[in-house]
Amino acid sequence: MSQSFSNEQPNSSFNQQQSLNHGGHEMMDMHETIGEIIAGLNQSIILRPHVKDPELLSILDRQYNFTVGAYNTIVESYKTGHDPSVPTGRYQMETGNNFTYGLKPGQPKTPMQNANEINDETISGFLLGAHKGAAKGMTSAALETTNPVVRRVVADSIPNCIEMAYEISIYQNKHGYYQVPQYSEQDMRQMLDAFATTKNPLH
Repeated sequence: MSQSFSNEQPNSSFNQQQSLNHGGHEMMDMHETIGEIIAGLNQSIILRPHVKDPELLSILDRQYNFTVGAYNTIVESYKTGHDPSVPTGRYQMETGNNFTYGLKPGQPKTPMQNANEINDETISGFLLGAHKGAAKGMTSAALETTNPVVRRVVADSIPNCIEMAYEISIYQNKHGYYQVPQYSEQDMRQMLDAFATTKNPLH
């Protein structure tokens, strides 16, 4: 529920205490995480005019709009210490989840020499990096958070970062920007069979 901290509020003292219900490590990690989210959103705004592929543009727009909502939910819960007025949502991909495995020969990748070289491969790489960075930041923040509402909101947001990163990686793989190597079938089978389930739980 959204709260106001104006002096006219009868519970303003209680609300103020709730808003200060954060530990030092939590404050630092949340600042880092929220800054990471803002950087990713800003990056999307800068990159959007350079996108050529309508599919990538659609992914960027959907992910941007979802992330803005997630950002507002996180900031509200962080500032108030209360349940946010809009709860954490769940990002839904609109693409399949098929990967092409194996490596094909190609030119080595190199850094750009000038801004005119920006393309959909570069843009999708920036988007993927932003989601991975946000997921790492949120995981670190959730592990340091003492406020129960903020911890839940941040922890619930991590799967959405993972899902958006996954969607971008599928897009990159489909267009040959991101290749997925595989072990031989024999090596994979040996690694898969290296573990077995157990039937001895503690009582």
